[in-house]
Amino acid sequence: MGVDPNEVLASTGVDPKLFDNPDNLITFATAGRLLGACIARTGCPHFGLLVGQQSGAISLGLPGLLMLRSANVGEALRNLVAHLCLQDRGAVPTLSVQGKVATLGYAIYEPGVENTDQIADAAIAIACNILRALCGPEWVPTQVLFAHRRPADVQPYRSFFRAAVGFDAVQNALVFPARWLAQPLPEANADLRCRLQEEVARLDSRYALSFAAKVRRALRAVVIAGNCSAAGVAHSFGLQLRTLNRRLRAEGTTFETLLGEVRHEVACQLLGNTNMRVRSVSDALGYADSAAFTRAFRRWSGTTPARWRKDNDADKTSGSTNGPLSALVDE
Repeated sequence: MGVDPNEVLASTGVDPKLFDNPDNLITFATAGRLLGACIARTGCPHFGLLVGQQSGAISLGLPGLLMLRSANVGEALRNLVAHLCLQDRGAVPTLSVQGKVATLGYAIYEPGVENTDQIADAAIAIACNILRALCGPEWVPTQVLFAHRRPADVQPYRSFFRAAVGFDAVQNALVFPARWLAQPLPEANADLRCRLQEEVARLDSRYALSFAAKVRRALRAVVIAGNCSAAGVAHSFGLQLRTLNRRLRAEGTTFETLLGEVRHEVACQLLGNTNMRVRSVSDALGYADSAAFTRAFRRWSGTTPARWRKDNDADKTSGSTNGPLSALVDE
């Protein structure tokens, strides 16, 4: 795009030499600032989408290799959900199946990250490339959802995904027929898969998250689904509720504290990135009514959701509508 990458990297304090080794890491916050600098210098508002279009399973390192050697698409995506944290520690992927519909989601849980809409665009584009590698190049989702406003130009999204694209959604996700999960993979290799799983397990233990961080990730994956009870999260870890609470206390926190932090971060993402009504954000987070959500948000931020949105310039841009999700799908 005619811009010197070294100048952009320098403006965000990123050493270009970091890119000499693909195993090097940068913080999630730095990645967000870097994408922002790229947009500012190039004038391209869908820069994150373009970045994602260049990447696929191989760009995810060992988890990506494990996916490609999995027995079928469902196993590959479950490996992605289980092990993406080796490559991406600021967000959590999710896979859910309801009847004949599967949803592969991507939720950012790292607090205070800039340009989360661009990161999400990149992640969903990568996820689409991964599914096309697994299912065939002609694979298309039934629907693509983004938890940010409708951009002025939706054509880049239409062209890449070749599917209905919705904005102002409660999550970033690819929606597709669940039958694809049973599709066998041509590069499946049981012996290689076993060796890759051993190496993944070794890295998992080397870069193990704290228990509180694991609970926080788990909460981010389920908070929108409304299934974020302490008992439910304890069950997902194979623990008794009292054991969950004891381990969290040992790390200086509580389940209620973590749940509040995650709800606050998700609320700020939805208020800042979308045109969803406050009532809709309240419903998405599982509150009984808007008043309860407003009281909680005031405790977190010292202000109301509406005031926070105004102070953070959340009403800029748009073209998006505040109607129901079905009306937000761009055909």
